[in-house]
Amino acid sequence: MTKKGKAIVASGHPLVSRTAIKILKQGGNAFDAIIAAGFTATVVEPALTSLGGGGFLMAHTSQGKKTLFDFFSDTPGKGLKGSDLTPHFFPVTVHFPGSDQDFNIGLGSVAVPGNLKGFIHVHQRLGSLELKKIVAPAVDISRRGVELNHHQAYFLNLLKPIMILNKTGRKLYAQDGKYITRGDRVLYAELADYLEQLPKDRGESFYKGNIAERIVADMKQGQGLLTLEDLAAFEVIERDPLEITYRGLHYLTNPRPSLGGTLICAGLSLLEKETLSDTDWGSPCHMTKLASIMIEIERLKNEPDELEKINRKTFTRGTTHISVVDMEGNVAAMTTSNGEGSGYYAPGSGIMLNNMMGEDDLHPDGFHSSPPGIRISSMMSPSILVSVRDRKVKLALGSGGSKRIRTAMIQVISNVVDFRMDIEKAVNSPRIHWDESTIQIEPGIETETISELASRWPVNVWNEPDIYFGGVNALIPGDKGAGDPRRGGNSMSR
Repeated sequence: MTKKGKAIVASGHPLVSRTAIKILKQGGNAFDAIIAAGFTATVVEPALTSLGGGGFLMAHTSQGKKTLFDFFSDTPGKGLKGSDLTPHFFPVTVHFPGSDQDFNIGLGSVAVPGNLKGFIHVHQRLGSLELKKIVAPAVDISRRGVELNHHQAYFLNLLKPIMILNKTGRKLYAQDGKYITRGDRVLYAELADYLEQLPKDRGESFYKGNIAERIVADMKQGQGLLTLEDLAAFEVIERDPLEITYRGLHYLTNPRPSLGGTLICAGLSLLEKETLSDTDWGSPCHMTKLASIMIEIERLKNEPDELEKINRKTFTRGTTHISVVDMEGNVAAMTTSNGEGSGYYAPGSGIMLNNMMGEDDLHPDGFHSSPPGIRISSMMSPSILVSVRDRKVKLALGSGGSKRIRTAMIQVISNVVDFRMDIEKAVNSPRIHWDESTIQIEPGIETETISELASRWPVNVWNEPDIYFGGVNALIPGDKGAGDPRRGGNSMSR
């Protein structure tokens, strides 16, 4: 349990953190706060999350109850003939400063959206305030508009072809033919109208009513796969967290069918075999150990039988993350994503739907290889570390970043646990990432270390920190939080 009166929030945007603090001041608990913050994030971080996406929430109550809420996307196509279950999407290339990545968008890239139902479900299960108060900050911000800060303008510029694919997107982001930039204000009137009626509707129109019918009509016309049966059948799944012990801490994370938590656990299990107490952070010894583990994790990802063998021995994505602890000691960590977005907005809602069916790392066996109604695997891994000795939460964290989530989180966890860094330094410290062919290196790593890495593997040294290396928003209960500066993160407390 945290010190009395100490509530902490870490998120990807100041307005998201402010929303959570506002709800806590109104008497809400951590779960009220994080869901309200989640609604606000869909407004102020539109390139990273949406009510039309999917996600996960790790809950640890003050009584010690642990639950992973899975509201990630299902594969679509229920009721369609087998011949209709083929990809109907097209690629776009996102140009990161140091690495390009291809994504697929369009109606055929849309999987069954889960965030909206997930938010409502978690609030109903663990929240204490009425839903009207939970959505109120997002409604207000949508109507007043959002002034784009540096990071959000950067994200939206990266995803420009997606954001203005649909006429709704062009109306929001390219009025008078000029694409928005830093300092511009974006108004979300249609989304505000939808959110305002949500406390009464509770998502019924989106999943079963008139909005669902309009979505499916567009899908039929545009060769999408989402059906009324898909939307009506979607359910939030409550799972027992995946758990390992790492240096005297229970690490709780996202279990199967998602892969991200499994890979992080494998990485921490390998890291625990290494002695880091007498190793300097950032030294050639430290970084070569990290790089070797990253390469091994990548190999294990493609060797499921061997990965499961490790699991049996050790186990007792555009994306944003929010961590919250309230003064009662309830802790919540929630990661949500819209992929890069499909470019398609659900009529009458202002909500862009996801492109989860078009992300290659979510479909290792090939696009549309799974039948309809299957929960898609994910790299998202909202996580909590709990002391084995006193059962108190010591760290809550999560990250965006698709394939970089696992490497970003392993490094932050190790920075806190192995090198005793405070949370801000742990999050801000330079990172490395193995991208299957090259060690990508953020600036700040010593030349001697880079030379040692380069003697073993190809390396690419970036000129500046970047969103490519993830966005870890984390907190230490009773102490403070840290929002990742790579993605404009923010932390507040009261």
